[in-house]
Amino acid sequence: MEVSSNATSLPVSFSTGVFPAGCPSRTVLDHISSKWGVLILLALSEGEQRWSELRRRADGISEKMLAQTLKTLERDGLVSRRAQTVIPPRVDYSLTSRGYELSALLVPLVTWAFQNADDIINGQRDPA
Repeated sequence: MEVSSNATSLPVSFSTGVFPAGCPSRTVLDHISSKWGVLILLALSEGEQRWSELRRRADGISEKMLAQTLKTLERDGLVSRRAQTVIPPRVDYSLTSRGYELSALLVPLVTWAFQNADDIINGQRDPA
């Protein structure tokens, strides 16, 4: 994929329309940039976790939304689900290699959001 000379520019192939309707990238972006998708991906970037750990880490997520988010991320090939045949039943979730690749890109974004959240929420502008 050819990229313009500015490192922060979009690829040249987007020049005719950024994410036109029907572009599969819109669906992928919707899944990974959802409120819960980002939090689950970041939590799993620290290693394999159980359902209860993920629910605790994504404070405020409902059981239904956690299940839906995990199924979506698993279907997208970003999360792996491993059911263990023990009593009580145990299911562990982890990132796939593609999920780890994505989480490496999300960490700087979330770090930036964390560092700037107070100023943005309080309506302060960049002094530059």
